[in-house]
Amino acid sequence: MSDFVFMRYEMKYLCSEEQGLALMRGVDSHMQKDPHGESTIQSLYFDTDADDLILASLDKPKYKEKLRARCYGLNDGEKDVFLEMKRKMNGIVYKRRVRCKEKDIGSISKDDFSQIGRELKYFYSFYDSLYPKMLILYDRTAFADRDSDLRVTFDRNVRYRTEDLNFHTSLEGESLLPDGCFLVEIKTGVAVPLWLCRLLAENAVNKTSFSKYGRAFIKERDRKTGEQNHVSITL
Repeated sequence: MSDFVFMRYEMKYLCSEEQGLALMRGVDSHMQKDPHGESTIQSLYFDTDADDLILASLDKPKYKEKLRARCYGLNDGEKDVFLEMKRKMNGIVYKRRVRCKEKDIGSISKDDFSQIGRELKYFYSFYDSLYPKMLILYDRTAFADRDSDLRVTFDRNVRYRTEDLNFHTSLEGESLLPDGCFLVEIKTGVAVPLWLCRLLAENAVNKTSFSKYGRAFIKERDRKTGEQNHVSITL
């Protein structure tokens, strides 16, 4: 199994369809599609019975962490997936992940003795009884810079489900954002280039705070309690 470590800043922007397409055209002229290019991403989030991880994250602390598994496209059983620990401290995102098969997700912390494997084992022991709670799906167009670690991603058709929590059943889910809405993410370990800052300003796109899992969790919680969904989307 291969280990991966990332450390970077991640900035998010909610855009209308017109803004998102304009940004994509501008980014396309400066960057190239990354190895995954166009893909449907499935992210399976793990939590406790008491939802400790997502509730802590929604409080917007200086430090927060999540555990998820990720798959690109529908899994046929042979496709690689990634088990990831994602931590954020003072605005910097630290991501540590291992590559495995879907059937091995539950046992990887027991069988992998690498540094990240040991961290996963501790994570599981610290948060007792972690299990899949939410599947987030979205269609992504991803760009990578040729000369730096800059990545820009465009997510559309963001959706989720709380049943059939696996990567092989389907790519269906309940919509999480208005039709045509883009969630754009800029990911970099260095400063955002001037051309990209200008592109955001020219299209009146402002930075926002948005968690796909957090919004889906609130939507489901409000549905169960009969409350109105109080998380608004302003573009």
